[in-house]
Amino acid sequence: MSREPLKGRDHYRIWREIGTRWSDNDAYGHVNNVVYYSWFDTAVNGWLIEAGLLDVADGDPIGLVVETGCRYVRPLAYPEPVEIGLAVGRLGQSSITYELGVFPQGGEEAAAEGHFVHVYVDRVTRRPVPLPGPWREAFARLMAPAASEG
Repeated sequence: MSREPLKGRDHYRIWREIGTRWSDNDAYGHVNNVVYYSWFDTAVNGWLIEAGLLDVADGDPIGLVVETGCRYVRPLAYPEPVEIGLAVGRLGQSSITYELGVFPQGGEEAAAEGHFVHVYVDRVTRRPVPLPGPWREAFARLMAPAASEG
């Protein structure tokens, strides 16, 4: 069974550099899988804050994670800095599918590729709500090449 190759750098719209830490390595000498999910969370929420869409204390709507996944193809280890590429793969009425690539700093080939789905809900009721117009516009600017062509 062959697997589809991971996406290249040109797939992603914005980047976040993250330094690895000594504690990221596991007993096998590489970054533990749970750390990748922390990087995804940092990349997505960092962009949301910078774009003015996430107000942790009072924002409404709020995004709840309903699905994540990751494919690993090459180990990374401290002290190797990483670059996380971010794109929007799907823009729904109340949900966003983020696509994330994990690259060694300056590397051309991804070490891992993940996805992260937020459903946006009312802060109080926790029921899904349509994304506000300005939010849709911001997310549309991050659409991945194949996603924006379809």
